Amino acid sequence: MNALAPAPKDRAARDILALADALRPALLRASRALRRESQRAGASALDAQLLGAIKKNAGVGVSELAEREQMTRASMSGHVKRLERAGWIARAEHDAQDRRRVGLSLTAKGAKALEAIRRRRNDWLAARLAALAPGDRNALAAAAAPLDRLAGDR
Repeated sequence: MNALAPAPKDRAARDILALADALRPALLRASRALRRESQRAGASALDAQLLGAIKKNAGVGVSELAEREQMTRASMSGHVKRLERAGWIARAEHDAQDRRRVGLSLTAKGAKALEAIRRRRNDWLAARLAALAPGDRNALAAAAAPLDRLAGDR
């Protein structure tokens, strides 16, 4: 092996770092743009995230939601109260197994808000995808599943 050539393991590590360096700014810009679309729909990115989590896990309690979203219970409680005041979520009477636990669910107004957010985000993304060459769209389609695994929350 040539003494000047990097060892395969070092080369792989450098390649991974170069890929991370290339992907990070693009992913951050896309994330920021999608957050802006949430705001244009009248909600924050966190609102959208919480509404989606409550829809996916109907009946989830505040503590469990805080844990899932990696937030403190006190912080989550404040967000839940705000979403409740907006009429986007409702608290269930009581959990049958634990009378202290109150489950959360989307209201019709919350479901409509979440759908508006998703529609705006999808429309923004679809418009940009349509402007790309077919090869670029194919590359992004192939990257969708690995990016989902990279995000690691599924």
